[in-house]
Amino acid sequence: MSSNIEYTSPSTQFTSDVNDNTLFKRDDRNFINILGVEQLNTLENISLLDIFLSKNKMIEPHYHQNAAELVYCISGAAIVSIFNPFTKEIKNYPIEPGQVANVPQGWWHYEIATENDTHLLAIFDAPTPDVILGSDILKFTPSNVMAHAYCLDETQWKKTIAPVVPSTYIGPPKDCNRVKSTAENQKDQKEQKDPHHKHKNKYMPLNPYPPYRYPNMNPYMNPYGSNPYGSYY
Repeated sequence: MSSNIEYTSPSTQFTSDVNDNTLFKRDDRNFINILGVEQLNTLENISLLDIFLSKNKMIEPHYHQNAAELVYCISGAAIVSIFNPFTKEIKNYPIEPGQVANVPQGWWHYEIATENDTHLLAIFDAPTPDVILGSDILKFTPSNVMAHAYCLDETQWKKTIAPVVPSTYIGPPKDCNRVKSTAENQKDQKEQKDPHHKHKNKYMPLNPYPPYRYPNMNPYMNPYGSNPYGSYY
């Protein structure tokens, strides 16, 4: 076995505290810790993200250009949604403690917590998990390019993506005040009439949009479509 690690060096590290290495923090219940070769210099082809989410918070759509990702559920529950570039389908995989979902290298995906106190461990086959975030793609792609490529009104496109914050990581934003759609208002009215209905299927909170009911459709593939999670902020 070959390695470039100098195991006799005084600076060689064999242990680390992941709690001390925060990659992103939205609040005390929603944050991501990281462990890679920069935090533990004896790591080679492995790294991880320690992810904590409250219900309906999500890791924004993204992909890892240098690594596959194995998502392991420690506590709570989540749905891992993956875009298969070969079948052109979004597939949604509910996971509970002890269950995993595997995301091949470079595949577009996102995770949403379906319970409070959800704890996920994302394991990568690379020393540092590089990432390209959907928020960065939306924010930094020139508006004239998007307008030309997809025959859009450039002014309308700029207005639509104005609230997007680069490197969102965990959404939705704290200050989100999106106006509810007609379907969401109807859903709220239904919950008020039948407050116990929302507990009948924990993988289908009363949400008229994918990914819960139509596993091969994905609202996030349309960046200017409505966000189905606004009613839970």
